[in-house]
Amino acid sequence: MVKVQQFSSSSIIIMSSPREQLDRLFAFDAIFSIIFGTISLLAPHGIMSKISSGGYNHSVHETLRLYGCLRLACGWILWHARPVDDGRFRKHICEALFVCYVLQALAVLRAQFTDTGRQQQHSIINWSAIILLTMLSAAYGSHRFRKGGNLIKVYELPTGSNLQ
Repeated sequence: MVKVQQFSSSSIIIMSSPREQLDRLFAFDAIFSIIFGTISLLAPHGIMSKISSGGYNHSVHETLRLYGCLRLACGWILWHARPVDDGRFRKHICEALFVCYVLQALAVLRAQFTDTGRQQQHSIINWSAIILLTMLSAAYGSHRFRKGGNLIKVYELPTGSNLQ
């Protein structure tokens, strides 16, 4: 349900329900995860040797491929979780992804400050990842914990969209 509020003749703000906002967050995360997972899984050796400061590293490439597989699976799960009406399940997804993205952001932040031999290129990649992971964790955390955790309804009344 989208509510349109007009405050003045020139400004219109479109407000949507928390359910629709969470569905959009799931969709954004799913699409990003599928794209990143596919790129990580199919990354050629040449690109990996340019990214790695010491040349090609097979272990790093395999780790990136494995992470890509996890991102693909996460994207698939999130894409298919959007129509699920069970609020408890949606809360658990938000909790798990909140913790997951916080830990990933902390891990990249630690790597950024503890590795003194990094090039400028790695610093930009790390800071981009830190910002993205922090924003995703904040989004999932706000959906799960804002308003005392009652933003996601545990029992939703059936509507036309969820009766299919």
